[in-house]
Amino acid sequence: MSEETESTARPVRRALARAGLVLAALLVFAALVVPDELDRLSPGAFARLPVEALAGVALVLVLPVRPRRVLAALAGAVLGLLTIVKLINMGFRVALDRPFNPVFDWDLFGPAIDLLTTSIGEAGAIAAVCGIVLVALVLVVLLALSAVRLARLVAGHRTTSTRVVSVLGVVWIACAVLGVQFVPGEPVAANSAVAFAYEDLRKVRADLLDQDAFAAESGAPDPFAAVPGDQLLTALRGKDVVFTFVESYGRFAVHGSDVAARIGPLLDQGTERLRAAGFGARSAYLTSPTTGGGSWLAHSTLQSGLEVKNEQRYDTVLASDRLTLGGAFQRAGWRTVGDVPAHTRDWPEGAFYGYDGYYDARNVGYQGPSASYVTMPDQFTLSAFHRNERAVPGHQPVMAEIDLVSSHFPWAPPPPVLDWNAVGDGSVYHSLGRPPVEGMWSDPALIRGAYAETVEYSLATLLSYVETHGGDDLVLVFLGDHQPSTMVTGEGADWDVPVTIVARDPAVLDRAAGWGWDEGLRPGPHAPVKPMQDFRDQFLTAYAR
Repeated sequence: MSEETESTARPVRRALARAGLVLAALLVFAALVVPDELDRLSPGAFARLPVEALAGVALVLVLPVRPRRVLAALAGAVLGLLTIVKLINMGFRVALDRPFNPVFDWDLFGPAIDLLTTSIGEAGAIAAVCGIVLVALVLVVLLALSAVRLARLVAGHRTTSTRVVSVLGVVWIACAVLGVQFVPGEPVAANSAVAFAYEDLRKVRADLLDQDAFAAESGAPDPFAAVPGDQLLTALRGKDVVFTFVESYGRFAVHGSDVAARIGPLLDQGTERLRAAGFGARSAYLTSPTTGGGSWLAHSTLQSGLEVKNEQRYDTVLASDRLTLGGAFQRAGWRTVGDVPAHTRDWPEGAFYGYDGYYDARNVGYQGPSASYVTMPDQFTLSAFHRNERAVPGHQPVMAEIDLVSSHFPWAPPPPVLDWNAVGDGSVYHSLGRPPVEGMWSDPALIRGAYAETVEYSLATLLSYVETHGGDDLVLVFLGDHQPSTMVTGEGADWDVPVTIVARDPAVLDRAAGWGWDEGLRPGPHAPVKPMQDFRDQFLTAYAR
């Protein structure tokens, strides 16, 4: 290289080196102060002075070269991992209204990938997962390299670095003492990275202790475990008892929201329609152990009478011999059935629920189109169940748990409710396809509208089923599994879901009179609220001899 070329390139290299240092400093600074909640992601969240940076500079100034490099690389890598957890937390808070649990939540990535696959296809899901993993690795490596580079800069300018960190240390202490905040809730004297790591470690310890506590609770004597079958559910003899979960059907759908302004009248009109057909109904609320997702936690909670609020508890209760509602009905002489249309593979865990029969997407003869996660419309699910179970001449009384999934995220537009004779094998739905709502994800009102439309469809289908196929022997309990995600409800929604019991036989509703539930399909804003895990014992007690 000629002397002239070298003299021209030298300023460029210096400028690039300085730009690299600035980018490294910005990256480390952002990783230290970035919040783990989307609603806190604002310029004010970055107008802070992280104490971790000051402590890091002070440590670099006193360490020899080799330990300094190792420590800087490790600190940068750890900071990268913490940043990844913060980003995961953002997603969990939007989807499940809670932060990521580093002990129990790893199992949720499997269902998340399944949902992604059904939404954008297998190739798209693989590309998305690979992209996410690559970004995570690059982030960890970049933060490690940035920390090493900044440590080298600090060590190379000891006098200046000492003066700067001393002044900023005094500023940090003053801001901490005075509680200075440019934005409410975001103190200038920040220690968010250390606090975040400490809180995660504290949660890990608490969760490990919870594992032992729940194992003891689930293994404790069950008051119904030894009750003979001829003494269980005697007040329901001869009835077909159907427990139906309506996906994402929460309190938000029936009170205090623009969605409720649409769903509420449907339920009120449905109450009058069913009353005209001879049916009565009572409604209240149950507090779900989950929100935004994790439907299986709600299902197992209702069935077992235990609060199954995380994956570890779920695994524990499935491995126990706890008496479920399905098991109680089975012992009492009912044919018991699980109907889970979202399942597309074997589900050995279902043995816990005590089912004699099991339906999923593969064995109900559906020949229509799917829509993202929704393998079949709710009306087909109910139609196939009725054809295979309740419409069989001389059938044994059946107890079923049916999971309706048309209102599952991402809330694809549902078909209309058809005449039940037209449903057939579902081929009719090919001619009723409806395109997704354009631009829905950029407009919260459109998201809530899509959610409302799917919940409306699920509830209208249930009402139509009762009117068409109810009969004197049907007892229907329908409820939500959890509230929808915060992209629908916003922050701070409770975890309550409506629960309703419908029957034509007044003696069935009389047994539930002591519960204090509201009349009709729509619970009032002040209707009774109980934890979902209390329902099993309440139900078995009310309908026993």
